[in-house]
Amino acid sequence: MSRIKEFNLPDLGEGLTEGEILAWLVKVGDVIELNQPIVEVETAKAAVEIPAKWAGQVKSIFHPEGSTVEVGTPIIAIDTDPGAGPLEEEVTPTPSAAALAAVDVAPSEGAVEPGLIGGPAPGGRTAVLVGYGPRSTAAKRRPRKATGPVPAQATPAPAAQPVAAAPAVPVARTAPVAPRTAPAANGHGAGALVLAKPPVRKLARDLGVDLTTLTGSGPLGSITREDVHQAADGASTATVAATPATTSAAFGADRERRIPVKGVRKLTAENMSASAFTAPHVTEFLTVDVTRAMKALDRLRARREWRDVRVSPLLLVAKAVLLAVQRHPMVNSTWAGDEIVVKEYVNLGIAAATERGLIVPNIKDAGRLSLRELADAMTALVQTAKTGKTSPADMSGGTLTITNVGVFGVDTGTPILPPGESAILAFGAVREMPWVHKGKVKPRQVTTLGLSFDHRIIDGELGSKFLRDIGDFLTDPEAALLAWT
Repeated sequence: MSRIKEFNLPDLGEGLTEGEILAWLVKVGDVIELNQPIVEVETAKAAVEIPAKWAGQVKSIFHPEGSTVEVGTPIIAIDTDPGAGPLEEEVTPTPSAAALAAVDVAPSEGAVEPGLIGGPAPGGRTAVLVGYGPRSTAAKRRPRKATGPVPAQATPAPAAQPVAAAPAVPVARTAPVAPRTAPAANGHGAGALVLAKPPVRKLARDLGVDLTTLTGSGPLGSITREDVHQAADGASTATVAATPATTSAAFGADRERRIPVKGVRKLTAENMSASAFTAPHVTEFLTVDVTRAMKALDRLRARREWRDVRVSPLLLVAKAVLLAVQRHPMVNSTWAGDEIVVKEYVNLGIAAATERGLIVPNIKDAGRLSLRELADAMTALVQTAKTGKTSPADMSGGTLTITNVGVFGVDTGTPILPPGESAILAFGAVREMPWVHKGKVKPRQVTTLGLSFDHRIIDGELGSKFLRDIGDFLTDPEAALLAWT
């Protein structure tokens, strides 16, 4: 059994087909342990650290950082028994002069032993199933007598010179050698085999790129997607440069920046497009006086058992949503074609903006958590998202989402539903504004809520009551808790 084992990029879940290598956590020569993180890979869901499948020593790394690799492609080679000594390298023996003299022509790849079907046979023939095949040596025939005058333009053949008798050694007939053509600059001659995977070949056809003109940067000189894209971009730039400018060059490609759409950004675009043109969206707004809620948070922070807990207005909004779902369970449902699936659990999604794009991890079964447990779960969720370590499992299975646009100083928005969910709440900025309170205009803490919902499931009455209950809780949290629980 070979000591060198190649580790393939695994399927990280949700049917992912490829991933981008963000960073290698090991280098060639490092001794690693079982389940030690070796590489950080970004998928359409999240950035994930992949552990080693074997312990041993890193012998080769096949793909550099920044490359996109398909699932099932080898990414690293590991020597699983480095203590057994150096690896035995295959050494091609140098043939002796006697061996070279005994062999006229080296057998081609896949040659068959003499006497077997397809192998050489006496008289230069090839052994077949019955008897021998046609003779491969040149046939001898008697010279023909001249039947007419030789044309004047014909050049008489030189007289044959006497040749010493050669020993009776059968000589293998070889095919005529085609004239060698000069190799291209990329190393591919005319008709040479180009190493490229089928998806790469299709991409090249779509972009009009000739693979034989490219120099591959992948393993064994294979051509990668990046090579094709680079060639296509170069051709586009050359075309633009060759076109004479008819106006002043104020708006050119040299002043544009192209950002590849991949990973989280690509998945978000696909999901939002699918949701916006599948579920009929309706958005309602409600402006709420949250002065009492802000004071309740201050009292909560002052308590000894809450001093080390991160308490924010989003915590009360999440609690308000969870209580409102208990009063209106139809909001926490999914459209399934011929039926509506009402879920008795709430996997509460919290939209988070990260450097890699927008992600929506969710807190599993959040309705069963106490306020303290909910606060801890939200803190862990946000911190994990900021570091880019959110796992695909944490972003799957959401049932209802909150997006806190208020942290950007925005009053509210018209959010798009995540696929499979029927409602999403936008929580706007909390501002001090003039507000009529007890018959007088006073400065109060005010925010605006925006609720988008799937009108196939939630009609105007249900959506309005759900939003009203959230507003009632934020207006007076203590009274709502006493009345609803």
